Amino acid sequence: MSTNSYPLLTTVNDPADLRRLSRADLKTLANELRAFVLESVSKTGGHLSSNLGTVELTVALHKVFSTPQDRIVWDVGHQSYPHKILTGRRDRMPSLRQLGGLSGFPLRTESEYDTFGTAHSSTSISAALGMALASKQKGENRFGIAVIGDGAMTAGMAFEALNNAGVADANLLVILNDNDMSISPPVGALNRYLAQLMSGQFYAKARDVGKQVLKPVPPLLELAKRLEQQAKGMVVPATLFEKFGFNYIGPIDGHDLDSLIPTLENIKSLKGPQFLHVVTKKGQGYKLAEADPVAYHGPGKFDPAVGLVKPATPSKQTFTQVFGDWLCDMAAQDSRLVGITPAMREGSGLVEFERRFPKRYYDVGIAEQHAVTFAAGMACEGVKPVVAIYSTFLQRAYDQLIHDVALQNLPVVFALDRAGLVGADGATHAGAYDIAFVRCIPNMSMACPADERECRQLLTTAYEQDHPVAVRYPRGAGVGVKPLEDLSSLPFGKGEVRRETQSAEAGRRLAILAFGTLLYPALEAAQALDATVVNMRWAKPLDTELLLEIARTHDEIVTVEEGCIMGGAGSAVLEALNAAGVVRPVLQLGLPDAFIEHGDPAKLLSLQGLDAAGIQASIEKRFGARRSVAAATPKVA
Repeated sequence: MSTNSYPLLTTVNDPADLRRLSRADLKTLANELRAFVLESVSKTGGHLSSNLGTVELTVALHKVFSTPQDRIVWDVGHQSYPHKILTGRRDRMPSLRQLGGLSGFPLRTESEYDTFGTAHSSTSISAALGMALASKQKGENRFGIAVIGDGAMTAGMAFEALNNAGVADANLLVILNDNDMSISPPVGALNRYLAQLMSGQFYAKARDVGKQVLKPVPPLLELAKRLEQQAKGMVVPATLFEKFGFNYIGPIDGHDLDSLIPTLENIKSLKGPQFLHVVTKKGQGYKLAEADPVAYHGPGKFDPAVGLVKPATPSKQTFTQVFGDWLCDMAAQDSRLVGITPAMREGSGLVEFERRFPKRYYDVGIAEQHAVTFAAGMACEGVKPVVAIYSTFLQRAYDQLIHDVALQNLPVVFALDRAGLVGADGATHAGAYDIAFVRCIPNMSMACPADERECRQLLTTAYEQDHPVAVRYPRGAGVGVKPLEDLSSLPFGKGEVRRETQSAEAGRRLAILAFGTLLYPALEAAQALDATVVNMRWAKPLDTELLLEIARTHDEIVTVEEGCIMGGAGSAVLEALNAAGVVRPVLQLGLPDAFIEHGDPAKLLSLQGLDAAGIQASIEKRFGARRSVAAATPKVA
C-alpha cells in the first residue's frame, strides 16, 4: 500500500507517536486509518463493519491512556484491527488471517498491546477487572479497560462480571460500544456537554458533597437522588449500570473525537468503576457497509469501489446450507420443531427458516448457556428443539449440556457447525473437541456425516431419537454428493464398509475407520495402500458389531478424524477393542495436542497429515510400505 495515500498514518508506529499529535491531526489520522482498514480488508478478507465503527474510539483510547501500561481488552476481538494497525502491525496487515500472519483477533503472543485473547465474546469485563485488581495488589497504578459490544452484553458472563466489579475498588473502565443506536443531530451537542459534565471533577465532587450534606435528612437525600436520575434520564437510558455500582456516563457519539477525548480524560481522573456508553455505527465511513453491516461483517476479498458482488451459484452446497434446507423441510413436516440459535442466524444457516417460520425461530443472543437450557425447557413440554450452534461455542454451555439436557435425557438435536478446523478464524474457533466432550456424556449420541447427503440423512436420524443427539459437520462444502430431496434417515449407530481390500496377503490386511468428511481422503489413501475403508458415521454409539468384525478379519487398524486424538473417536475404538479383549495395532490419526493456528483449511489439514498423502505417509511410517494396487483397483467415487 502506498505511503503517499496515508502520509500521517505511516508516521504512527506505536501509540507514543499518536500521543504527540494535535486534535486536528488526530481527526486526519482517523480518516486515514479508516481508509487503510477498508483497503486492507478488501485485499485479504476479514471483519470489516465492526472495525470501521471503532476507528475514533481506538484513536481516543490510545491518545488518553498509557498503553500498554493501561490494559485494553477488546470484546469481541474482531473489532481490534485499528488497534493492531496503531500498535506497530500496520505493515503486517496484508498477512491478516493467513498462515503465519496476523491473527484476526487479539493475541497475547503477537503483541504486548494485545492484553487478552478475546475471540469468544463477553469475557472482557471479567478479564479487565482481574487485571485492575491484580495491578492494585502489586502496588501498580494502571487502568483495566473493557471495550464490549452491545451484542456481547447479552451474555450472562458480562453481568456476572458487572455484579462483581461494581463493589470492587478498582481502576476499571467499561466502555459499551453500542452500534445499534443512533444519536440524532439535535441532541448531539447536549449529549457531549452532559457526558463531559458527568465525567468531570466538578460534577463528581458536587454529587459527593451533596450526599454528605443531605445524609442526615433522608427525605431530602432521596429527593436529590431522584432529581439526579431524572436529569440523566432525559438524555440517557435507564440507569441499570449505576445499580451495579458503576458511575454511568453517556451516551456519547463514538465517532466524535471532540467528545471522546475530553470525556476519557475526565474519566481517567476518577476513582472506582466507571461505565462509558458510546454510540457508534457499524461500517462508519463506507456507505455500502453502513447500509448492510451484516453483509460486510466478514467479507472475503472485494473491490471497495464496487462493493460485494453476488457470487455465481456454487456447484456444491455448503454443509450450513444443507442444514438450513433440512431444517425448513423438517419444520414443514413437523409443527413441533423449533430452531434456536445464540446470535448466529446467518452463520448457522437459519435465515430462510426465520423467514418461513418466524414464530418457531428463537435467537437468544450471545448466550450459549441460556440457549441450551432454554431448549431443554422447551423439550420438557413436548416441543422438538434444534439448537444450531458452532462447535466452538457449545464448549461455553458444557455444564448445561450435561446437567440440563443429558441428565434429563431430553430429545434436543444439536447441529454443530464448524466442526474440525475452520481456517482463517484459527484456534479460537476450531471445533476440535466436540467428539471428545460429547461422547463421554451419558445419554448423548454423536453423528459424523461424511458428505452433504449423509448430513441431511443423519440430521433426520438425530431428530427421530428420543434422547439428545449432536450432528457435527465442517465449515464450507464437502465433496459434492447431492442430498436426497426426501427426509429419509440412516440406521442409528451403524456404519458401512465403503471399500474392501483386494489382498489376502497374510498379516497385511489393513482397515481404515473414517469418522466424518475425512472418509474421502481416506478412500484415496486406501486406493494406493489396498486397504479396507469403513465409514463409521457414529462416534457414539460406536458400531461395535462392525468394528469387531473388522478386527477379526484385519491385522492393522487406522482411525481417522478431524478432531482431537485425545479422547476422540479413535480412543472410542481402542476402548471398544479393549472391552472385547481384542488386541490389534491401532494408529490414531487426527488433530494433535496443540492449538492449530489460522490459515487456509486445506493447507492446515495437509500440515496435520490429514489429507490423502498425509494419511498414506503416516500409515506407511507406522506399518511399513505396502504394495500399491492403484492401477488394479477401480477408483472409488
